[in-house]
Formats: sequence, structure tokens, C-alpha cells
Amino acid sequence: MCPLSKSVQYQNCTRRHVRPAIGSRLVEENSSVKERSGYGQFCPVAMGAEILCSKWTVLIIRELLCGSTRFNDLRRGVPRMSPTLLSRRLKALEDAGVIRSEQRGSKGVEYRLTRAGEDLRGIVMDIGRWGQRWVERDISLKAIDPSLLMWDMRRRLNPTHMPPGRSTLKFHFPEAKQGQQDWWLVIDRGKVDLCGFDPGFDVDLYIAGSLRAMTAVWMGLGSMKEAVAKGELELVGDKTLSRTAQEWLGLSVFAKEKKLAAA
Repeated sequence: MCPLSKSVQYQNCTRRHVRPAIGSRLVEENSSVKERSGYGQFCPVAMGAEILCSKWTVLIIRELLCGSTRFNDLRRGVPRMSPTLLSRRLKALEDAGVIRSEQRGSKGVEYRLTRAGEDLRGIVMDIGRWGQRWVERDISLKAIDPSLLMWDMRRRLNPTHMPPGRSTLKFHFPEAKQGQQDWWLVIDRGKVDLCGFDPGFDVDLYIAGSLRAMTAVWMGLGSMKEAVAKGELELVGDKTLSRTAQEWLGLSVFAKEKKLAAA
């Protein structure tokens, strides 16, 4: 696992370089976090919450745990977060020793989880499992977002269930906002690309219908077969791709969790 960032070292009164406790610089240097989340308690729950419970912070960590390392890729995982706020949260997490930034020459900056950040994996997964089990279905499906859905589908799609050669899938969500209705996934030699514009390839499978229904399928709250039978989704094109859609779609990592909240 990654070592804690050297950038969080500071000089104490004995002039000996020591590593600060996680979050010590976050409270001192990020006044917005201190003002909004400073509990003034020595309890480890309170101290951890001061770092993790600012809005968007856990979602940024989720994206890093999912493999995103570049600023623009992180933005695609939190599309409703402003770039300015994302920059501030990344800086706060780096000050806290949760992530480190690395300059990659002409490729720009990459963000990596430190050992402390990787240690949050189980916590973030448990939050997701709890949300899948206990947040009511209707509430879960209120905050639907086509850009986030397609970004998640892109990284979870299972190419081993796709036919050999290139496959192009087009998704159309008529109720989405202008500019977010049409999406393409291009799968070629195990690589999956997401396009918000026509990539120019012949479409092998066309999937159209309710964004809510597609999100429900992705989250494991329904199946592709059920959505098609109800007329909520329509699949047109390659019969093999259509028949195996539930397999190659991959689904959310939390899809297998059973809903325990009241319907």
C-alpha cells in the first residue's frame, strides 16, 4: 500500500521532523472544514468525521477507490460538484494525509490514496451496503443522473461477456436534459470507452427508454428482462448482445444487497 504523503510532515518545537496525526493540518489549515465540522471532541469518531463528513468528501474517496486518479475523471464521478470545490476538497484530503498528488510530467497531476486513504475502503463499502439495504427504493431513484450512471456502467461493464471484435452500444434516455439524452459505449479488445457524442461506428445494440428503469436495473432493484417486459426499456439490434445484457452490464457493486427498507 501507498506510504503517507511526505508533504504532511511539519516541524515541531524540538525542530525534529515528525509525522502529524491524520487530520491535524486539515483542522489548522482548512478553515472552512474547521468552521463547519469542528466538534471539539477527542473521540475518534468525531475526529474522523471532521475529515470525512464534509459534503462530497466520501464520494471523492469513492472515486479514488474505484481507480480514478486524474482531476477530470474525478469530476465525471461527481458531475454536480464544482471544479473549485473539488480542488478544495482534494487539497484538504492531501493536508490530512488521506491522498497525495503526483506530478506526471506532461500528463499533469495524479491523485493517489495513501495508506490511510486505502484504509477507508471497507468503511466506504459498508456505507454503500447500508444505503442499498436501508434507503427506500423511491428515494434511491430520485437522484438519478445519466452522466454518473453511464460513467459507472463504463467502469463496471464486463467485456468477457461481449462478442469478439468491436461492439458499439447506444443508450437513449428521452426524459433526460438536452445534451444528456444520448450516450455511447464502445468496447474494443477489452477496453471500454464512454462517449457523449456519436463516435462514428455502426451501432450494434440500441437501448432506449426510461432513465429511472435503467438506473433501477443497474442498482439491482430490477432486471433487464423485467424492464423490457414492462415496456420501460427497449433493446434493438444484435440478438446475442440483447440476450446477454444482464451479464455484460456488470451492475453496481452493491446490486446484490437485498433491500431491507420498507417498500
